[in-house]
Amino acid sequence: MSKMFTISADPLTLKDFRDLINGSYQLELSEESRNRIQHCREYLEKKLNESDAQFYGINTGFGSLCNIIISKEQTQELQHNLVKSHACGTGDLVPPEIVRLMLLLKIKNLSYGYSGVRLELVERLIRFFNEGILPVIFQQGSLGASGDLAPLAHLSLPLLGIGEVYYEGVRQEAGPLLIKLGIPPLQLQAKEGLALLNGTQFSTAYCAWNLIKGNKFLKIANLCAALSVDAFDCRLSPFDERLHIIRRHEGQKEVAASILRWLEGSALSVREKTHVQDPYAFRCIPQVHGASWDAIAHINSVLLNEANAVTDNPNIFPDSDAILSGGNFHAQPLALVLDYLAIALSELGSISERRVFQLISGIRGLPHFLIANAGLNSGLMIPQYTAASIASQNKQLCTPASVDSIVSSNGQEDHVSMAANAATKCYKVVDNLERLLAIEWMTAAQAMEFRRPSKTSPQLESLLEEYRMLVPALENDRVLHQDIKATVTFLRGLRL
Repeated sequence: MSKMFTISADPLTLKDFRDLINGSYQLELSEESRNRIQHCREYLEKKLNESDAQFYGINTGFGSLCNIIISKEQTQELQHNLVKSHACGTGDLVPPEIVRLMLLLKIKNLSYGYSGVRLELVERLIRFFNEGILPVIFQQGSLGASGDLAPLAHLSLPLLGIGEVYYEGVRQEAGPLLIKLGIPPLQLQAKEGLALLNGTQFSTAYCAWNLIKGNKFLKIANLCAALSVDAFDCRLSPFDERLHIIRRHEGQKEVAASILRWLEGSALSVREKTHVQDPYAFRCIPQVHGASWDAIAHINSVLLNEANAVTDNPNIFPDSDAILSGGNFHAQPLALVLDYLAIALSELGSISERRVFQLISGIRGLPHFLIANAGLNSGLMIPQYTAASIASQNKQLCTPASVDSIVSSNGQEDHVSMAANAATKCYKVVDNLERLLAIEWMTAAQAMEFRRPSKTSPQLESLLEEYRMLVPALENDRVLHQDIKATVTFLRGLRL
């Protein structure tokens, strides 16, 4: 049975996103949110009935057409035309879990009562969320300026009985499905189409998803690094707390402590070493992983500000009798941190690939390519090629989108954020990082076979035992694609 989650003035957290993404919760509006939405709508309707003043997008055209006045009789047509004309998305499909986040974020945005929409509209979005009616949305089309216009138009089309949706895993036309479910199409009223399309919910949803995955992958990166440290017979002095206290970076201290926790009780870690220092890919794990830790902490703060904000335009303030046109839809805060997140996660993959390279290099008492009969067997030679290819692609994807801008809307929108491009690039970096970490774990686990009978820590030995039930040690060459795939599955299932 689904649990109930109440949309209220309380801020959403990253844990809320994790909980709400999988479909086990139903949404409802708090009584306070319902009252605020209705209060704002009543004010707007009164204002439009009693005044001939022009309000952007309510009784005017949009973008560079903002000086064209629209009659009261054409208000509904104006809003419908806006949604239809802006549904120009193309490219790959937005994954269902991110569509769910977009619905959640749009509901949250409208629930504050600064957007002038009817309660009926918000309740319809909630019904879509609760019943798993997920609009078909495309990744390309947003400049992250007047909001994520094209993706949010596709999010909104099914409300009107047009466009496509996924329902019970089937992609289908929205109109016939809504008839079948007894859901009448909405007739949008003044301001409602604009409130749906303005906002940063596409970029914010991607940022939330990337952060959820990034937080877990940072923990997995520390796990993989710890196993690699023992597999490469490294010293533990680089993880000594005293070193990290005198540099003061919180992430560096956290990562060093994490590595030591993973290696607690390791016989390999405390045995005598013949070398004085280890390569940077091992010795500087706290500094490199720690910098990513600090970046993720900052990005989390920006994301939660944006997720709990009002980002449409214009905004309506009933209690101070004001309708203000501004720029809260501009996604520059997200564009910058999405580029930052891509870089932070790419670096976790970059240093991971370097540890793979060292482990297969035939040094520190390990055989070339971690195979007993090298020459006849290539062992783990080519997984490092794969890791190098992926790490290189991530570097290319880290070219920042936020420094780019293209003038649009006939010069009215003369600076844009490109947050949506930053979001989808970062999504690819996240996917790539998962595979890079899988290759490192697979490599470090194979290296451990040549350290026997010595053992690493009890908790790492327990994980290795579980892993070997899925992926046996490599004794002779086999198709390693399946090993990488199984390793991804193994790491994905870990609760860290």
